[in-house]
Amino acid sequence: MRVSVGEGERELGSLRLPRWGRVVPVVGVVPWRVVDPDGRAVEPIERFLRDFVARGNRPGSVRSYAYVLLRWWRWLMVLDVGWDKATSREVRDWVLWLGQASKPRNSSRTTSIVTAGTVNPMTRKRYLGDQYEPRTVRHGNAVLRSFYEFWIELGGGPLVNPVVLDRRGRRPNAHHNPLEPFRAEGRIRYNPKVPKRTPREIPDERWNELFAELRSNRDRAILSVAISNGARAAELLGVRGVDLDWGEQLVRVFRKGSDAEQWLPASPEAFVWIRLYLAELGALEPNEPLWWTLRRRDHGEGLRRQPMNYEALRAVFRRVNALLGTNYSMHDLRHTAAIRMSRDEALSMRDVQTILGHTHLSTTADVYLVEDEAKVIRRVQQHLVEHERRAQQPAPVPAVGYDDADLSVLFGGQPQ
Repeated sequence: MRVSVGEGERELGSLRLPRWGRVVPVVGVVPWRVVDPDGRAVEPIERFLRDFVARGNRPGSVRSYAYVLLRWWRWLMVLDVGWDKATSREVRDWVLWLGQASKPRNSSRTTSIVTAGTVNPMTRKRYLGDQYEPRTVRHGNAVLRSFYEFWIELGGGPLVNPVVLDRRGRRPNAHHNPLEPFRAEGRIRYNPKVPKRTPREIPDERWNELFAELRSNRDRAILSVAISNGARAAELLGVRGVDLDWGEQLVRVFRKGSDAEQWLPASPEAFVWIRLYLAELGALEPNEPLWWTLRRRDHGEGLRRQPMNYEALRAVFRRVNALLGTNYSMHDLRHTAAIRMSRDEALSMRDVQTILGHTHLSTTADVYLVEDEAKVIRRVQQHLVEHERRAQQPAPVPAVGYDDADLSVLFGGQPQ
């Protein structure tokens, strides 16, 4: 890919990012750090991440921002541009390069090489490919903009943020309602468009097949809870013994992002599976994690069980998907629970918003208040069949005493 500009052109297709630096976990206030090949912290990133943590962001967000900034540092090294000398040209070329580059992998694909980037015929879901997704690029742009805003406020960075907004000549908040708070206007200029995808639920028969392939009461319990209330994987993995209310059949989770405490209902079936799982697990302290891996690992002190993490949960779906030929994930259970609730006339959209933990009602309505695509297709097919049936019926014969030509003119037809 070649980009022509006044200052010259860059052959983006031939650029390869170096394996410079890495993101490492650390013990301290900032849980993740970007270090150079010698193990020294990258100071501009370190100071930004410290401020980022002070604003109440969680470790997972810190890790995500660190990886974006490491990729940006590698990109500037290829271009031989200092981080405080970057312009919108470097951001534009970065977005163009990400649009055609392949993500680096620690190991080559094996069985997944056949399905990468394709659509599963059973679930109609797309497998992740080797290219950077538009959402990844947009997230990277947002991270860079906040990074440069931080340094511009300190007076230690460039005078202008290289991640520019595209306001198309309009003044920000030109038509602001004084009764409403100010909102940030203008989208990032080089953000790629993200296709809007309708969330897909797991049909009842597919759900029964998936559930039947689970081979432990732990897996049956955690998936039953997820299909009941649509809690996120990270939220469910953080549940402890004390977070179960057996009398009211509630599960307490701490919401992703806000870390707010919320009790969610779970089905009676889910609590049955939890009871069976705990009977196998044995004694569990109230403040211990609820979910434990059945695969034990040697830590030098003998074998002991480990709290279940997200990778172990993904392994459950990998095994089931291999058996069924599907590509379901934990998030599909959240979509399924949300769509089921949104179609229940006894529940309002406000009820669904509360259970899902959405901050704004518009988020719930825009995503889940959708018409069932399968039902729409069936209605249109029925319409086409009915149209074909009417076309094949013989034309009615006028009664005795009426002229066919006059009736055609009267009712808007053509004279025979």
